[in-house]
Amino acid sequence: MKKNYIATFIFAAILFAQLAKAQLVYKDVAAIFYSRCTSCHHENQHAPSMMNYSETYPLAWAIQNDLQLGKMPPYSPDTSYPRFLHERIITASEKADILNWINSGALKGDTTLAPPPPVYSQYQLNGTPDAIIKIPTFTSNATTQDSYVCFSIPSGLTQDRILRAYEIIPGNESIVHHVVVNVDTVGNTTSDLSGGCYTISGNFLIGDYVPGAAATVFPGQAPLKAGIRIKAGSKIIMQIHYPVGSAGLLDSTQMRMYFYPVNETGVRPIYSTVPLQNWSMSIPANATRTYTAKYPSGTTTLPANISIYSITPHSHKICTKIKNVAYAGIDTIKLYNTDKWNFDWQGSYTYPKMIKVPTGYKLFSTHFFDNTANNLYSVPSTVTAGTSTSNEMLFDGINWMYYLPGDENIDVASILANDPLLAPAITGVNEISNASVMRFYAYPNPANDKINLCFSKKTDCKIRLLTLTGQTVLINENVNEQYTLDVKNITAGLYIIEATDIKTKQKFTKKIIVSK
Repeated sequence: MKKNYIATFIFAAILFAQLAKAQLVYKDVAAIFYSRCTSCHHENQHAPSMMNYSETYPLAWAIQNDLQLGKMPPYSPDTSYPRFLHERIITASEKADILNWINSGALKGDTTLAPPPPVYSQYQLNGTPDAIIKIPTFTSNATTQDSYVCFSIPSGLTQDRILRAYEIIPGNESIVHHVVVNVDTVGNTTSDLSGGCYTISGNFLIGDYVPGAAATVFPGQAPLKAGIRIKAGSKIIMQIHYPVGSAGLLDSTQMRMYFYPVNETGVRPIYSTVPLQNWSMSIPANATRTYTAKYPSGTTTLPANISIYSITPHSHKICTKIKNVAYAGIDTIKLYNTDKWNFDWQGSYTYPKMIKVPTGYKLFSTHFFDNTANNLYSVPSTVTAGTSTSNEMLFDGINWMYYLPGDENIDVASILANDPLLAPAITGVNEISNASVMRFYAYPNPANDKINLCFSKKTDCKIRLLTLTGQTVLINENVNEQYTLDVKNITAGLYIIEATDIKTKQKFTKKIIVSK
């Protein structure tokens, strides 16, 4: 009888746990949507917005389908190769929780118990830019074919400056296919608005924009300060690609530039180049092809050691796979790989630590093109190399510096994580807060004695420890920068720590487990 009682109890406990898990409500998965989805899906970025329950619920079964197919989050780089900053990935447990919530009916529950959503603005970088380069309002002339327009705009610089960060804001996201930015150091170029400006007459490349691209920020504090020097009197050349059919629509794209202080010392030059290109490609209908590129060409190898900061592979819609490496003989340095290239979700990828490529090596790229029925974007004709969306490209760029000893050990991720130009990043479910001027950390978690609170800035806060149903357990006023919360006499369970900025009245929350 006792064994039966124990077995029944165990079965009931398991059943209760399964039922509890099956009854996830929105507050249980809101933080996952915030950390994995809303950086793209909010009102200032890409539709549909997913900032709250009322916006997310109608999308539930589309989300289910995309998660099961691996379509979302839209991140293609192979994670067995070098990892990158700001990866758009989702963990297995997070995916399971969302699918469980949807399968249980995407229940609303008490949404007031959900953590507050992040706050996003039109811009990714904080503060006032030192210069804004904005094209005059332009009416697209892409009628029967793609249009390439080059705007040559005075930088307004009266002395040399070093560019530390920039972001390109399309004036009309629906028609800006890409933006390529070059610098004319002499300042004698003029705009070409004909629609056929395929070659940019700049002296060097700054960078580019593609849909979904993040702002570019170079490390700006020891042990690594890097930037691009722009001479006084230079012009900024912005080549903008407008797709066929966009004629008559308006655009007013701008580039927001942030410079180092005048006479800043110790800044290393960083170079943006596209060393891997192939313009002799042809992919017939119902066929696949593999094309490659190497740099330097022939038997020449890299003449100096370099440190690769970031990589920007680029192809169009027929491409399905891309691989970038450096090699010398049989020795290979992995740089980037994907077997699910998606033209709609391309980007520039920054390494957490720079990758050293020694002298004597070559850079090498392989692109696989599929113009068969296996590819949704296949066409019943031959696709050749070219600049239009209907053409194909092998055009892989890198940001790099001349190598200095120890470059490969510099923690770029940590430097950028504390960069004042960047809004606090949402890095996980346990670190959700408003993307504002303050965030806080709570550790250890779980805790059985004390919880340490650490704030990202000096501020006066009111701290409350709440139950999941909102009852106040502890309250502390005038908490500043660091604080220890005593929970040794608190009943074990799941709680919410609420921090309220006394000055701004903004609230920030974290879930915490008290164990005994």
